[in-house]
Amino acid sequence: MKRKIFLLLAAIPLLVGCSESKRYSRFADYVTVDIGKEETGLLDGISDNGKEVLNLYRFAAIEADKIYWKQAFGDKTLIDNIKDGPEKDYAMINYGPWDRLTGKSFLKGYTWYMPQGACFYPELMSDEEFHAFEDPDKFSPYTLIRRDEEGNLKCVWYHEEYAEHIEKIGNYLRAAADITIVPSVREYLLAEADALATDDYRNSEEKWLAMDDSRMDLVIGPNEDRDDKRFGIKRSYSAYVVLKNMDLTQRVSKFTGMVGKMQEDLPCKPEYKNSFIPGAHSNIFVCDALYYSGEANAAIKDMAINLPFDPAVQAEVGTRTILMRNVISAKFNYIIFPLGQLMLSFEDRDLVDHDAFFWNVVFREVSHGLGVKQTVNGAYVHEALGNYATPIEEAKALILGVYFTKHLIHEVETEDIVTGKNAFASFVAGLLRASRFGNNGVVGQGNLICYNYLKQKGAFSRHNDGTYSINWDAVDDAVASLAGELLEIQAMGDFQRAKDFIDTYTEIDDDLKADKHNIRLELIPADVKFNFVW
Repeated sequence: MKRKIFLLLAAIPLLVGCSESKRYSRFADYVTVDIGKEETGLLDGISDNGKEVLNLYRFAAIEADKIYWKQAFGDKTLIDNIKDGPEKDYAMINYGPWDRLTGKSFLKGYTWYMPQGACFYPELMSDEEFHAFEDPDKFSPYTLIRRDEEGNLKCVWYHEEYAEHIEKIGNYLRAAADITIVPSVREYLLAEADALATDDYRNSEEKWLAMDDSRMDLVIGPNEDRDDKRFGIKRSYSAYVVLKNMDLTQRVSKFTGMVGKMQEDLPCKPEYKNSFIPGAHSNIFVCDALYYSGEANAAIKDMAINLPFDPAVQAEVGTRTILMRNVISAKFNYIIFPLGQLMLSFEDRDLVDHDAFFWNVVFREVSHGLGVKQTVNGAYVHEALGNYATPIEEAKALILGVYFTKHLIHEVETEDIVTGKNAFASFVAGLLRASRFGNNGVVGQGNLICYNYLKQKGAFSRHNDGTYSINWDAVDDAVASLAGELLEIQAMGDFQRAKDFIDTYTEIDDDLKADKHNIRLELIPADVKFNFVW
């Protein structure tokens, strides 16, 4: 009998705020999941010393959260002073008055749409003014653009603007370094404290990649640029406190030795396969999330991360993929599986499978480190494509994730565990969430690109009853074609083609609008909201 519930991962307690949903319908978009509950045994085997280190990690993460409020919204006291109730709670989920699923304001007194540049740029700065501004530091991911006393633009470094919080984070990290018994952890924490105080992260990123002998991990600092929808430059503060699951890590780590083969198997022209990622230096860890803060905790939650983003570090040192075991489980059990049962045809719905979903996520994150990092003209892709780089990269990783699950899983697992059909059916169930994300954010745009392109190529079709059937004869060609187009856009550094591709394939058609209505009627959430109980 085909499994309906996962095999790899343990169940997550779920609490749904039904009464809140009735009072304020937006709460139907999120379900509350307990994260870090000690009764689940997550902290078994962690010494009192180790738990003290984890507490210091959490204190540092709380300070990162305070920085992110300033980056995403500004003065958090404006939200704190709202009368307690569902509107305030929803503002806390979204880190401000704008619904991140739609980009629109749900509180009076704020702009209708979320500012494209968040709080990274002056409110009335024009594009022309930014381009005429001659300070090269404006292109740093770690500077804010502000005005001086005369109204001219100036750059302010993160470590200057957020000095009070960064000093506290540094103190927590140095305190943790003093008590940890793992030398590599001590080196990383001290290097990260220095990096946050200088906005120079090269040394700390290398130390983090070398820190592979500790169960505990802290990822903290300005990493993702998803909030800068204006120029795609500035990075937001976030933090993840996680515990490594060494048994599952050993199971998936076999893929680190396959990165070179995966690079060769990319469905694109040979001259585009110029990844900088040496397979021997890429590593994967399966972890349990204990705490998210900042950008990581805003609305849609990451199931996995792949860092660092610096192409030079990727080229010379490598990357690390962290898979969030408990978050993946929660999303499959309460979103992907019920959505597949509702939206896929009777013939295809039983193919939706937890292990396949898990491996799709594995390969998606590995794929972030694969492919084109530098254009054929020698420029970095993220510089050539500007604010279109991130949605193109998101779509590329999504489609390569299912591409590699379908084509490579049999080399390390058996077809009895996960088949290519399991992989694609589970992928499609995930794509159907795109109707909930909208096209405002990077996650929604990446999913919409895959949905619209594959649908146009006939990989699946929608029936009048609202269910989807997969056309298995068209799947392989459609998946390879989309991956090839995205890789070519990156390789050519074609800004206009990237823009046109995104404009074309991020439209929300009538089918998706109807899907959104059907999904919400069934109270299937768009994502999870964490209740931190650790």
